[in-house]
Amino acid sequence: MDVSHILDGLNDAQREAVTAPPGPMLILAGAGSGKTRVLVHRMAWLIQVENVSPFSVMAVTFTNKAASEMRARVEQLQGITPNGMWVGTFHGIAHRLLRAHWKEANLPQQFQILDSDDQYRMIRRVLKSLELDEARWVPRQIQGFINGRKDEGLRPQHVDAGSDPIRQQLVSIYTAYEAACKRAGVIDFAELLLRSLELIRDNEELHKHYRNRFQHILVDEFQDTNTIQYAWIRLLSADKNGRGAQLFVVGDDDQAIYGWRGAKVENILSFNNENPNTLVIRLEQNYRSTGNILKAANGLISHNDDRMGKQLWTDGEEGNLIQLYAAFNEQDEARYVIDRIVEHVSNGNARDDIAILYRSNAQSRVFEEQLMTHGIPYRVYGGLRFFERAEIRDALNYLRLLNNRNDDPAFERVVNQPTRGIGNKTVDTIREAARLADVSMWQASLELIASNSLTARAQNALNGFIQLINNLNTDTEAVELHEQFEHVIHGSGLIEHYGKEKGEKAEARVENLEELVSAAKGFQFEQDEDAPLDILTAFLTHAALEAGEGQAEAWEDCVQLMTLHSAKGLEFPLVFMCGMEEGLFPHQRSAEEEGRLQEERRLCYVGITRARDQLVLSYAEQRRLYGKEMYPMPSSFIGEIPAEFIEEIRPKTSYSSNTSSYGQKSDYSFAQQDNDSGLTIGQRVLHQKFGEGFVLNYEGQGKSARVEVNFDHAGSKWLVLSYANLQTV
Repeated sequence: MDVSHILDGLNDAQREAVTAPPGPMLILAGAGSGKTRVLVHRMAWLIQVENVSPFSVMAVTFTNKAASEMRARVEQLQGITPNGMWVGTFHGIAHRLLRAHWKEANLPQQFQILDSDDQYRMIRRVLKSLELDEARWVPRQIQGFINGRKDEGLRPQHVDAGSDPIRQQLVSIYTAYEAACKRAGVIDFAELLLRSLELIRDNEELHKHYRNRFQHILVDEFQDTNTIQYAWIRLLSADKNGRGAQLFVVGDDDQAIYGWRGAKVENILSFNNENPNTLVIRLEQNYRSTGNILKAANGLISHNDDRMGKQLWTDGEEGNLIQLYAAFNEQDEARYVIDRIVEHVSNGNARDDIAILYRSNAQSRVFEEQLMTHGIPYRVYGGLRFFERAEIRDALNYLRLLNNRNDDPAFERVVNQPTRGIGNKTVDTIREAARLADVSMWQASLELIASNSLTARAQNALNGFIQLINNLNTDTEAVELHEQFEHVIHGSGLIEHYGKEKGEKAEARVENLEELVSAAKGFQFEQDEDAPLDILTAFLTHAALEAGEGQAEAWEDCVQLMTLHSAKGLEFPLVFMCGMEEGLFPHQRSAEEEGRLQEERRLCYVGITRARDQLVLSYAEQRRLYGKEMYPMPSSFIGEIPAEFIEEIRPKTSYSSNTSSYGQKSDYSFAQQDNDSGLTIGQRVLHQKFGEGFVLNYEGQGKSARVEVNFDHAGSKWLVLSYANLQTV
């Protein structure tokens, strides 16, 4: 049999993986090493050379996109339609099992699946039936608790609540939620895996059937599996001794970055011990990045002590050094990045060659502003633009209502956000009263309260909201814009509301709200004499216009903005990794939780290996973020990259630094420029009109000398020194 087409184009390690005899196998596939290619060619080898039936092969991955790509490649390579093959996501295959065996799984034949929003609404109904206050028993937090227990394979009766009354109540809610789902004939996403695991585990006949049917199980991105996913895989693949004799798993322990959502890197690290005689093959040849980028990544990740170990290499060119830009502040950082983008595009390159990566969602705001100012199309990958995010819209609608009590859309959005006992029925009553009297919902609310037209509970809740808005208005009448914002996000309860939720998504919401304060503090308000506005109205108009611009269309050539987590699996010729500062990246949590620093380092490794040709790292010596002024230290990760692969950049500035001091207190000394002003680049100065700022540039001598200053509130401006009257700070 001619099998050359199966092995064509494979390197030695890939061929070894594809042609290995049956048995437990662990393929440690480094970034850009062709893991999907190995998986697909392994399936082709089993079917065409080992004469394994296509229907006895199961291939499991994490996303529908990855599953679709795998099926398409199988069809292309083998010339067969993969429709009957079991190639799909964990949830997709679990769903297939439950549809085939709905009766044994104790489900109605036409059971429906709850998405995340459906599940959230179901939990709210359960809380209402139990007469529990959502302000204390936050639905999103309950949702996380239930899904977390299911991911651990635990039903309510298996959760040890001990003597903790809070945990006991959570278990009671979980029990009531399960009963509600059963009555409605629905299951959630986490239930798909748990129910299918129980189906196979508790039915010996079905267990034997599927254990015999699936002669080979291939698993993609194995480092991202959680407790129940691995238990599910082991159950289906187990031999008579309970070991995964038929498992072929592909993963990379150096790219395990989802511990915060339940993934267990231990699954890949302990695979050898749990499956004796496992064949381990390392895929280390990289087909994506230049040599210098790979050596930098290797140097960084070598600082993790709990890893299986591998060294990425390429037979391609060494390429450019990694560039490191030390910005004065976040505005300077964004300007530098956008200048590089303009230069890159002017040289005939596409905008979608470029990615701006950051650790925190809140960092996107400054880049979005600069991109819009320069008219550069962009897309926030896997997320919303800053002013479109739900928590930001909540806060802005509070401010809109303070600014104009007759703003009905703002009233409707925040009247029960956070929840304060003003339900849909009460809102419908207010809306109808407003329509009949031809007044705003605010005015209708006042009249309903005055006439005692509502139930006592609804009236008290609505009156509390009216008083809240009035008090917020009184407390913020004579303060700066950013202080007004800070008072509103705290006084409204939004910070406390989102702070009660668990996980990184909830934390990002709080960070975004705090970043809104920074946006207000940095807002450059220029009064239009023809259409005068107060500063709050001007900011709200600015936010509405930015949100209304819309992202670039999917087909449009545009710059990609994304978090480092969202970047996994992607690649770009030019990558900017911004905000490389202690406390930001690595995140401050990494110092508080065991194992988090190693995961942060893996995340940095993922970011570095997204770059194909050029990687630019940047950090700021001063950063206004989350509403606070910070003077951060450069990230310790910079110092962990071997110095010979880094080129330090700071245009028109001469400075000295020691790469070994990264992650410790910075000690930069800026050289005195050749001028007679006494000013130095990077010096902080005060202007009577524009306030404080940093000296960015200087040109000329004597009376014609000019200086460029980046002002905190007014932005960058060129000033004639003889008239500027700058004072050093």
